[in-house]
Amino acid sequence: MTERRAASGRPHRAARWPWITLCLALGFTGAGQMPIFKRYYLADLPGMAWTADFLLLHSLHLLLAAVFLAWAGAALGAWLVRRRAPTALGGWRAGVIAALALTGLARAAKNLPWVWLPPETVMAVDWAHLALALAFGALGLAALLRRAEHVR
Repeated sequence: MTERRAASGRPHRAARWPWITLCLALGFTGAGQMPIFKRYYLADLPGMAWTADFLLLHSLHLLLAAVFLAWAGAALGAWLVRRRAPTALGGWRAGVIAALALTGLARAAKNLPWVWLPPETVMAVDWAHLALALAFGALGLAALLRRAEHVR
């Protein structure tokens, strides 16, 4: 491995766990907006009562989404500077991130007072956002497993 590649990989490795933590927190707060934490008694565990507070989880999800978009935008900018072709898995992940951002923005826009969307559209956007979040998680897991194969 050349010295340049080793040096360029260090920030990527250092950012891996904060990125994973951010994505897991987004998944947790996103799932919490469906009333599953109270229904399945997670909110009844000591110290977890806050998970039944929809407004808190919604606000946290929006804050984390802003950090996610900023981070993804910075990664896109760095990728454009490097001008290297992404791997197939990287291309899929980038596409899912873009679609997640679009559906998330549509979900946020539907709450604005001057925006009206038909109920069928709202439901389609909600389901698409959920499906894309699951796909993003599956692709992230595939990337971790692929990386583990290369380490051996």
